Amino acid sequence: MFRLKNMWFKFIKTEIPDLIIIEPDVFWDHRWFFMETYSKKIFQENWINVEFVQDNHSKSKKWVLRGLHFQHINPQDKLVRVISGAVYDIAVDVRKWSPTFWKWVWVYLSAENKKQFFIPKWFAHWFLTLEDNTEFVYKVSDYYNPNWEWGYMWNDPAFWIPWNEIFSKYWIKEPILSEKDKNYKSFSKKNSYFTY
Repeated sequence: MFRLKNMWFKFIKTEIPDLIIIEPDVFWDHRWFFMETYSKKIFQENWINVEFVQDNHSKSKKWVLRGLHFQHINPQDKLVRVISGAVYDIAVDVRKWSPTFWKWVWVYLSAENKKQFFIPKWFAHWFLTLEDNTEFVYKVSDYYNPNWEWGYMWNDPAFWIPWNEIFSKYWIKEPILSEKDKNYKSFSKKNSYFTY
């Protein structure tokens, strides 16, 4: 991992360099805490030169799994974080031209650790909630359009995600899925949307 520190944030490049973990400085006193969560100037100086146009917010019960999602037209950069509860967050590289094609990175995000995760365009994304009343917020660089959204089956064996290990650790029998997420199909590498 490569870390770059400035006055307000620590930027950490992962094994897939385009995926970046951001750790904000948190200032505590007797009133509780204060932190900056985003600074366009600082982020642009640290690999994240993105114009965000929309903020999203979801609340979920424990064991909800949302994903794997992406927009195949007008794809979105995402800056995600948790403000209540905790999640396992995973991004999968589905760019055919990429040297890390079909690889993935997971990050534990929680209200307590206050980490953020930058997920660029052309990555499929999901998260699994680990606590009740988990609130997940994120910025995106293009507008949501349900006609452009697509996804992969959450447990597609092509990804080699260690679901048994994750589920055993948290005593999960089955994740809670939307009807849409239940109906996504398994895709092989050759069927990736993102060929450019």
